[in-house]
Amino acid sequence: MMNLEQTEKKTIDSRMLAELISGGIRNLVIHRDEVNDLNVFPIPDGDTGSNMLMTIQGGERIVPYEDEGIGDFARRAADGMLFSARGNSGVILSQIADGIAAGLEGLEYANVEDTARAFQCGVDHAYSAVAEPVEGTILTVVREAAEYAASLNCSDIQEYLDAFILQANESLRHTPELLEILKKAGVVDSGGAGLIYIVEGALSVLKGERIENSGEPAGHTVSSAPGAELNFDLFDEDSELVYGYCTELLLRLQRKKTDIEHFDMEKFREYLQSIGDSVVCLKTGSMVKLHVHTKEPYRVLKYGQRFGEYLTVKIENMSLQHNNLPADSKLSHPEEHKQFGIVAVASGEGIKKNFREMGTDRIIEGGQTMNPSADDFIEAFRRINADMIFVLPNNGNVILAAEQAAKLYEAAEVRVIPTRSIGDGYAVLSMLDLDSGDADTIEKEMTASMEGVVTGSVTRCIRDTEMDGFRLRKGQYLGIVGKEIVSADNDRRDTVCMLTTRMDFKDHQICIVIRGKDSTKEEAEEIASMLRREHRDCEVYVLDGGQEIYSYYIILE
Repeated sequence: MMNLEQTEKKTIDSRMLAELISGGIRNLVIHRDEVNDLNVFPIPDGDTGSNMLMTIQGGERIVPYEDEGIGDFARRAADGMLFSARGNSGVILSQIADGIAAGLEGLEYANVEDTARAFQCGVDHAYSAVAEPVEGTILTVVREAAEYAASLNCSDIQEYLDAFILQANESLRHTPELLEILKKAGVVDSGGAGLIYIVEGALSVLKGERIENSGEPAGHTVSSAPGAELNFDLFDEDSELVYGYCTELLLRLQRKKTDIEHFDMEKFREYLQSIGDSVVCLKTGSMVKLHVHTKEPYRVLKYGQRFGEYLTVKIENMSLQHNNLPADSKLSHPEEHKQFGIVAVASGEGIKKNFREMGTDRIIEGGQTMNPSADDFIEAFRRINADMIFVLPNNGNVILAAEQAAKLYEAAEVRVIPTRSIGDGYAVLSMLDLDSGDADTIEKEMTASMEGVVTGSVTRCIRDTEMDGFRLRKGQYLGIVGKEIVSADNDRRDTVCMLTTRMDFKDHQICIVIRGKDSTKEEAEEIASMLRREHRDCEVYVLDGGQEIYSYYIILE
């Protein structure tokens, strides 16, 4: 807690900021399900609360050093959130934190004026992170709250946060008036609600109030040990180290060892390339996150310690990892290099298998209810030894995290193709042609291949509500095209049939029926036969996708 001197000066230090972050996390843990339940569609995709929680937890595991200024600590905590960010609201939250850190740069302590300025920087960073900012979202809530609280010329930080929360709640209440889809669903913006719970938790700590522990661990555990599921017998006394060690380190640069501001990252990277490959080096503030495949990891440790000390160390035997992988997903040889690489987000064994066969180099498990983080993308990027990487997010709530990862990654050029559905991803991969060797041409062709693609989906309704002219009941099957519910019924097959009648088959030559885990092969073939009879000019294919949540995807190309 703050000491007497700080209280009299009405400032907060790095340790108090760490406590405020933890307080925000504890309060969000308590209210996470409430935030998740504010999803617009009554389907199992309410993950905003979980995404924001996992994002901010990336900052909680950063512990302030003794006598570390609030500016330096805020930067390290924000960097943790940037890498952990997932989902649109999580990415925006990480950008708010990034802006706050920029506003606190160089400060030992922060007073109310510093806090107000930092929050305004947070607003500016959040808006700049979104190509087309939409009002009625977390952006509106944080902007109006920060502007209102700053306008009052508050006497201390507690008064500032009280005013911030007061206006944030008022802004949240009006979000349905600004965003029609919220009004239709009868909910307020979930990201804005999550932000309020975080700030309320921080304010409770500032006031000395106790936030009850939910019983759930708040942060992540960092481990340097290999996964417990590995079979160590697959690397025995006679095995040969073919692939070297996957070496990942988080290095804190030390002023007594180097000039942090002018630290030569290029020279550091060149050394790592001289003793290994698949090199990734990212510097943010005084932290260097590095990755390298090498047979001599001790040389990496020794070299890095010339400039600082390690915060985390992970060294894994890649030959052991390789031997534990299924036959169709063995690690590529470290020296294999290619001009272009493809990363895609998908779930369901059948879908992932098809994506691999269609040219995807690395698949990130994820999609609805399971949005990958920026760090998940970076991990996939570094496993591809390519000059240019194209990314298929295949979900509208994943695009921002992919774009954030692309900005953070320096070892290759990364371009995110804005695929918003599995159907978009299939269309891009089915037309994939890398022969031109020109990145601009390939990107243009990928984007063009999505034009005209229509994706329908069938899933379960999770609450009683009225929407899009339907009186919906929990447990019903719903047919959805884009952002509109077009069919609802207690019978799954009938829901699919009604869905397809609302999909425009005109000018489409291919229909792909992808069945999920809860559907049957017989039912899928019946649906396909019906579609072949009704649309004779369209080729209909059935795939076993094995996806959770969605009983069917219907894709028109």
